[in-house]
Amino acid sequence: MRLLLVLALLGWGLGGCAAPEQQQMRPPLRSPAIEDEAFIASDGARLPLAAWLPEKDVRAVIVALHGFNDSRHGFAMPGPYWAGRGIAVYAYDQRGFGAAPGRGIWAGNDLLARDFRELAVLLRRRYPQRPIAVVGQSMGAAVALYALGCGKKGCRDTVDGVVLSGPGVWGRESMPALYRASLWLTVHTFPALRASGRGLGILPSDNIPMLRERARDPLTIIETRFDATYGLLGLMDAALERAPRLNAPVLLLYGKRDQLIPRTAIDLLRRRLPPGYRYIEYEKGWHMLLRDLQAPRVWRDIADWVLQLGPRS
Repeated sequence: MRLLLVLALLGWGLGGCAAPEQQQMRPPLRSPAIEDEAFIASDGARLPLAAWLPEKDVRAVIVALHGFNDSRHGFAMPGPYWAGRGIAVYAYDQRGFGAAPGRGIWAGNDLLARDFRELAVLLRRRYPQRPIAVVGQSMGAAVALYALGCGKKGCRDTVDGVVLSGPGVWGRESMPALYRASLWLTVHTFPALRASGRGLGILPSDNIPMLRERARDPLTIIETRFDATYGLLGLMDAALERAPRLNAPVLLLYGKRDQLIPRTAIDLLRRRLPPGYRYIEYEKGWHMLLRDLQAPRVWRDIADWVLQLGPRS
């Protein structure tokens, strides 16, 4: 962070002040649809979609939202397990990530939220008598909080349950001032500057073979633009702000060994969530709970909880 601060101050002193880049939100042009292994959004954008479907009857549906710099492949491990429990799983590349449009460029909170709600509505029509839950991992959890906490009926009724796995809610309230200042200065001086995070000594999971495979996956973003990170920070802030307005059952999952999201951020979220949510903390859990070595236990907990939501009346 000291290096970021030096670079930002240098650029500031040279007189450069650039605006962070962000994808533009276009008006709807068509009805959303699922076509050829893709979710086609209302503005015509094609978001690659992976689905794991039960061989027999569908008992419930999961809309899976991946984390920052990840892709739909982030659910390749739990997807088959959930399908085997009778849960249909749909995971798509969110804009700016994977093979979705604008790779590497932040899409903005409202656009990310609109995509999620449109797909959830499509699945509601496809499975009208089945409970629909969203499972958000890290950034995906922040997208879910933002999308479902808008306070309007259309947001509140989108899904029947919300699973927040290692939620990305490390917003400005719980972040050191130096971090915030360094990032702001860097973003407004060198918005396209990239960093990989290598050498920081931070592990998101204890599943090392999985981490190596993820790093080789061409859909994974390794070097991140600083303005995308700044966009993520804004999303985490907004997610925390909207958390009190959630109007659906919530399952909150956190790993005691999480090195990315500090406990102070999770404690703040817990104070913001409406009463009645269920909280599970995993002694051996890391940030990537769904892909850790003890991940099958998390998959089972999620499946059991989703299936208890019951059919939609």
